[in-house]
Amino acid sequence: TTGIKKDIEKLYEAVPQLVNVFKIKEKIGEGTFSSVYLATAQLQTGYEEKMALKHLIPTSHPLRIAAELQCLTIAGGQDNVMGVKYCFRKNDHVVIVMPYLEHESFLDILNSLSFEEVREYMFNLFKALRRIHHFGIVHRDVKPSNFLYNRQLKEYALVDFGLAQGTPDTKIELLKTAHSEDHQGSCSQNNPTIALGNGVSVSVTSPKQIAQLRASKAADTKSSSLSKIQIKGGKEDSVHHSVQRSVFGEMNFNVYSYTYQQNSSTKLIKQSKVIDVSSRKLVTKKKMISTKTTSNGAARKASSGCPSNLICDCYAMDRVCSVCLSRCQQVAPRAGTPGFRAPEVLTKCPTQTTAIDMWSAGIIFLSLLSGRYPFYKASDDLTALAQIMTVRGSRETIQAAKTFGKSVLCTQVIPAQNLRTLCEKLRGTNSSCKRSQGEVPGKSVNSAFPVAGDKPRSPEALRKPIQHLKSFQESDGALEMKATDMKGWDQVPDEAYDLLDKLLDLNPATRITAKEALLHPFFKDMKL
Repeated sequence: TTGIKKDIEKLYEAVPQLVNVFKIKEKIGEGTFSSVYLATAQLQTGYEEKMALKHLIPTSHPLRIAAELQCLTIAGGQDNVMGVKYCFRKNDHVVIVMPYLEHESFLDILNSLSFEEVREYMFNLFKALRRIHHFGIVHRDVKPSNFLYNRQLKEYALVDFGLAQGTPDTKIELLKTAHSEDHQGSCSQNNPTIALGNGVSVSVTSPKQIAQLRASKAADTKSSSLSKIQIKGGKEDSVHHSVQRSVFGEMNFNVYSYTYQQNSSTKLIKQSKVIDVSSRKLVTKKKMISTKTTSNGAARKASSGCPSNLICDCYAMDRVCSVCLSRCQQVAPRAGTPGFRAPEVLTKCPTQTTAIDMWSAGIIFLSLLSGRYPFYKASDDLTALAQIMTVRGSRETIQAAKTFGKSVLCTQVIPAQNLRTLCEKLRGTNSSCKRSQGEVPGKSVNSAFPVAGDKPRSPEALRKPIQHLKSFQESDGALEMKATDMKGWDQVPDEAYDLLDKLLDLNPATRITAKEALLHPFFKDMKL
């Protein structure tokens, strides 16, 4: 298109060294921090070699760029981890040149993959993760589009280390000082509560904050600086622009907000409208406010004006005092792609390890076994956490959160799902599946489990707005497969679901590692 041609011309102008070496064919990818182009390089042998040119946005921090390059040069080039061939720079424009791997779209091949292909895919993903984790690299953005797969050649490549972080003992020197784009201090965010409809709501806070909440509740003095938060009720519009089939769609949540106190706690109150506190304008939102109630600047002013030893007394009141507004949020990295973030990321646990990559791998495996992608689709972190609860159970999530210092509150007990039953129902193999072994231990699927309705069969169907999620009994879209089309899906071993269970372990401390996953019985006859 004309737009892409202009982008290519601009790239040649920005980095003129490329002109004599590469012939840029087309743009093949675009993200928040970079654009990727397909180009050919004329070799001395006369052979043309395809290359992928990653043009980083000029505003990228030099340290972040250098750290990404170091990940590619030290860990890349083997075990399914993308390497680097060259790097060009002109002023603030940087282009990283990598080998080009022609690959399939995950969504296009999802429902045509055989079970054996899925097993090979996951095995090779764990090889890549074992490699980078050995060097102390936390990828932070493991997802199908960052794990390239050439189905015909059976070649794989883990790409995009733009969000990578280092473990405390990382071997990548620059990751010791590079920080996540999201790891920035802010006093504008506080622990939120989200209502999920039908009287269900979720809140996250820390045990220390709960203790301080109880202390503040006992205070009798009324603050003269309190301002009311009146909240406007409303519903969020359904999101229907995606053509991808997710198990969870954007639900029409009832909108709630919360009051919170110093070192905070949360309380649900019906929304009406947000009024300015001390003449500071607050943004009114129809959709659930995540954690922001003031602008960053306003919060910083409040922070500088409020001594930390003041006791707030606005607990259970429909107003928020300046003491509460000044409280700083616990800062933690949350970079990554929605739907693939681990529970410890969603709850802003400050200590995040390579286990977050293993959770993301588990979500990919869940999509492969269920035939649904994206599996989770949420507009904010707490909705995502609630959706995880719907599969893994609310009690289990609450218990796991305690292990990393977070208290998760849920107004309703949600039972955990049996992973085999869940995946087979979604894939449509439940009644025709022949098992060689017994049922995987676990609870039966709750009839009220919310899944997407009919599987789309046409572009028109894909464009329909996502409605409230239907129960399994109501879902009639999962059609039974013919025996000739099963491709091994009628003989999925229990080991597959055991591995999935270990990958989706809510406790990062006990979650399976990449090295352990490669030794799992699911891969017993595969060569390392």
